[in-house]
Amino acid sequence: MNGYQVTFFTQQDHRHKGRPVGEWLLHVAQELGLRGATLLAAGEGLGHHGRIHSAHFFELADQPVEVVMALTEEETARLFSRLEAERVHLFYVKAPVEFGMLGEPSSDK
Repeated sequence: MNGYQVTFFTQQDHRHKGRPVGEWLLHVAQELGLRGATLLAAGEGLGHHGRIHSAHFFELADQPVEVVMALTEEETARLFSRLEAERVHLFYVKAPVEFGMLGEPSSDK
């Protein structure tokens, strides 16, 4: 299947509608019926203002976070339409990809 890998970059302390943006994005993906999203917390990152952001032992507020999704063109359009309607301020990377599943589903759960 062809589509896009969309990666959103934010920080743990950035919020939208009272929730951390990364968590909020996962809920939006679920509401839209998207096939999946992964939230990744990073130890350190360099922001667009040239400042280092990092997770500290006692304080995770500045921790860099990314949310990664593999989407069809139609799913991407629905997601971006929703994000524009929500007026959420968010940096992203959208790259064309081929994606799919290999093998048979495992019976182990």
